Amino acid sequence: MARRVSCPPVLSRLLSVCLVLALAPVAGAAEGPLDSWLRARVREHSAWFVAQGQGSQGPATAEPRPGTPALWRERAPGQSGIPDFVPPTSLAPLIRAVEAGVVNITTMTPRENGVGGMKKATGSGFVLTPDGLVVTNNHVVAGARQIAVRLSDGREFAAGVVGRDASTDVALLRLSGADTESLPALYLGDSDRLEVGDWVVAIGNPFGLDHSVAHGMISAKERILGVGQFDDFIQTDALINPGNSGGPLFNMKGEVVGVNTAIISQGQGIGFAVPINLVKDLLPNLRENGKLERGWLGVDIIDDGQSGERRAPVVRDVYQDSPAASAGIRPGDRLVAVNGRTIGSYLQLLRKVALLAPGTEARFTLLRGSATREVSVRLTVRPAQEVTEGLLRRTTSDQQVGMVLTDLTPEVAAPLGAEAWSGALVSALTPRGPADEAGLRVGDVVTEVNRRRVKDAAGVRAALAKGSAGASILLRVKRGDALQYVAIAR
Repeated sequence: MARRVSCPPVLSRLLSVCLVLALAPVAGAAEGPLDSWLRARVREHSAWFVAQGQGSQGPATAEPRPGTPALWRERAPGQSGIPDFVPPTSLAPLIRAVEAGVVNITTMTPRENGVGGMKKATGSGFVLTPDGLVVTNNHVVAGARQIAVRLSDGREFAAGVVGRDASTDVALLRLSGADTESLPALYLGDSDRLEVGDWVVAIGNPFGLDHSVAHGMISAKERILGVGQFDDFIQTDALINPGNSGGPLFNMKGEVVGVNTAIISQGQGIGFAVPINLVKDLLPNLRENGKLERGWLGVDIIDDGQSGERRAPVVRDVYQDSPAASAGIRPGDRLVAVNGRTIGSYLQLLRKVALLAPGTEARFTLLRGSATREVSVRLTVRPAQEVTEGLLRRTTSDQQVGMVLTDLTPEVAAPLGAEAWSGALVSALTPRGPADEAGLRVGDVVTEVNRRRVKDAAGVRAALAKGSAGASILLRVKRGDALQYVAIAR
């Protein structure tokens, strides 16, 4: 026997609930197989009503939306999607704003066999300054006898090479002739801020098709293609074809974030661009010297630099009378930034320093112990290899076991909660070196060597030097509040 329930005619969902309630058995009546099924449906519908009563203003959680199976998640009606994501609609306003600064480059180059006159080729570039400097790829203009640059408004100029560098595939041109004032120079962006998934636009002249536009996204960063020590390419799926070389890669602010430079012939829709921050470092060098004159810092680097979540190359040694020595850089310092730009590996440091011309004053941010400081360094020309070998002062004993030690001066000891001159701080380890393999860690403080107490890095080295060749080294180290022994085989 069922009891009657009156319900208002609202949503179909509500009517179904009313039907279930109407069919619910009266208390005390005999229970049949249908009753347990009905009670389960009533519980589901009750949970649905509770969820609707809560509204859609509550915080998003990882729980499935009430009323849906636990197999997937759904957002509640009205709940916002991914924060800070605005789907693009049209790129036309961006393209209109920047296309005037993209140029078509035509070159005439002697044929390789010397027979048959000149070979004509096309490429792309962009206006860097209003007075007529243009950026393109080195391979676009290498060996060219004549270079012509055409703007989007039809004006054409002869151009000469100011400077070029094959290792980065970047070239700087100067337009000549009348009417080279107030040209449509483009804005440069910050390629370090790019993220995988960012939208980008490439504009160039593929196959001679003037001002062709392709769009895509950043597929990867810091790609190594095996073309040299300056491998640091942006990978994009924006279509880049022959003739796009030297053209700009834009972000969604209309800023140039890369110079399109390479394609993989075996791939489909894979292109690469030189990061604009690398180009920024190189351009003053090309303008002043016509080629890449590499600056020299004068440090020997360990590339394991772990300091919590921060990665940075560690100075293993400093050359005598080098720019680094004059600036007060010491072994054990971690170089974390150059001119405000973060570095996380030896290769990044090499690129940034080598792209700066001798005589450039660079600002280095370094981590010494737990203290951060900045030093200014005036780079010089790199000495010949045989000269640098004589300038390098090796600290023999601690390097043989693969560790870099720093004195526990008061300023180093205070942030660590340690007593000054109570040992030597392990500031770096050679990956897979003897000390690393023995379990020593960066941040350990060496207090004893072979049962002899030491108070500084010099004491550790002296104690190590007294040991027999091939004999194990017993270190007592303080790790946090704990003291323990570490045996190092050498």
